[in-house]
Amino acid sequence: MPFLFLIFRNLLRQRIRTFLTVLGISIGITTVVALGVITHSVASATAGLLRAGGSDFSIGRAGTADLSFSTLTQEDLDKVAEYPEIEHVAGVLMAFARVGSNPFFVELGIHAEDLAYFDTPLVEGRKIAPAATDELMLGNRASAQLHAGVGETVSIRDVTYRVVGIYQTGAVYVDGGAVMPIQAVWDQEQKQGLFTLLYVKVTPGTDVDQLAGRIESDHPELAALVNLSDVGEVDQGLEILDAVNLGITLLAVFIGGIAVMNTMVMAVFERTREFGILRALGWRTRRILQMVLGEALLLCLIASAAGSLLAVILTKLVVQLPAIQAFISPQYTWDVFARGLAVGVGVALLGALYPAYRAASFSPAQAIRYE
Repeated sequence: MPFLFLIFRNLLRQRIRTFLTVLGISIGITTVVALGVITHSVASATAGLLRAGGSDFSIGRAGTADLSFSTLTQEDLDKVAEYPEIEHVAGVLMAFARVGSNPFFVELGIHAEDLAYFDTPLVEGRKIAPAATDELMLGNRASAQLHAGVGETVSIRDVTYRVVGIYQTGAVYVDGGAVMPIQAVWDQEQKQGLFTLLYVKVTPGTDVDQLAGRIESDHPELAALVNLSDVGEVDQGLEILDAVNLGITLLAVFIGGIAVMNTMVMAVFERTREFGILRALGWRTRRILQMVLGEALLLCLIASAAGSLLAVILTKLVVQLPAIQAFISPQYTWDVFARGLAVGVGVALLGALYPAYRAASFSPAQAIRYE
């Protein structure tokens, strides 16, 4: 009988126990994988926001707890614009409002003249006019969600705006909201003259990292956001998500390890005489260890596959909610599933070491006499 088939058959001896163990482990792996997908998706969406409008990098207020709390002034914009390597700086005020069924509709207020530099590729219509206060451009995701096209109206905080254009940038946050006249957002937020982020375009040949470092050195109150790793200077949200993900991963390994240990210890004691007979027939200690560890590993690999599949299904269902659609588009990358697999292998090793050692330590005479 092939060794792998023997391992599989041993798991089927106690089908209910095996099923419940797989179910418990797969739930933990589902949580790990699903949270990994969400974390990666939020990071991807945030990276898109940092480079929105085709900018080379963005600037926020250093030390703020959340990106949306970043507050910059016209004086800050003028400081940045003084650098000769900078071609243009566009100030954007970001706000959130309930629109339709989405309670977190993203509003990006910008001067109409800055749209020549802040790239919002149009799918349909035109850009907002310089003197307009009642016009807006909708991202393609927002347009589909609100069923609003060019020429139709959208109500935001009891103010009606006419949709003059539909754009698609590829950035989830931007495409899930609207680009509006900055005066309209200033009035709504009562933040006259303030910006959330400054979007910077540099002249060709400029070393972006070096320029960003100079700006931060000259103005410590500002944070230059070139890469996703820089977001921690103005937003701790991603760091919190990473910490939660790590905590849940460790918890899943610990709890799953206990479940596997319980299953394998019971299996070992139930099969004590079997191990004695196998030893008497010439099976070496290493072979016994391989069998018990193999059973635990196969158990956890099945749980990993089931948990990963369930995580994909759940995340696809979750992003159907309008409030979630505005923030993330699921990103299923290999490293997320690799983490789920690593959790499964870790659970198998943690849970099977003692039962395997116990099974291998029986002497043939002791094991055969065991009742």
